[in-house]
Amino acid sequence: MGRCNPAAMNGMMSLVRLQWPLSRRALAAALIAGGGLLGGCSGGSTIADHLPTALGGLPDATPQRPTTASAYPAVHDMPPQRPTTVLSDAEQTKLENDLAAARTRAAEAAKAAAAADKP
Repeated sequence: MGRCNPAAMNGMMSLVRLQWPLSRRALAAALIAGGGLLGGCSGGSTIADHLPTALGGLPDATPQRPTTASAYPAVHDMPPQRPTTVLSDAEQTKLENDLAAARTRAAEAAKAAAAADKP
């Protein structure tokens, strides 16, 4: 096996060190450019509105974007107050008992139907 020459290795290391900052700069420039392109899409119109069709823009027959806001409420808008109030403890207990009784009746009816289907 050959031995490594430390002087030659030092020269290679300096070449590698010179290449890293260049690739980092290129990566940083690409990220900034990509961020700028994505930021341009967030406005009222998009980049595709202004590009020719041959470059990926919208076709000529595309209708204009609506100028009014959509009918859906904004995320931060609160819904109106409900007309009903919260159940009291007695009303909630009565409702739970009614639901349990309905569940029991449904289970009994299912058992009776299953027993009637058996020969």
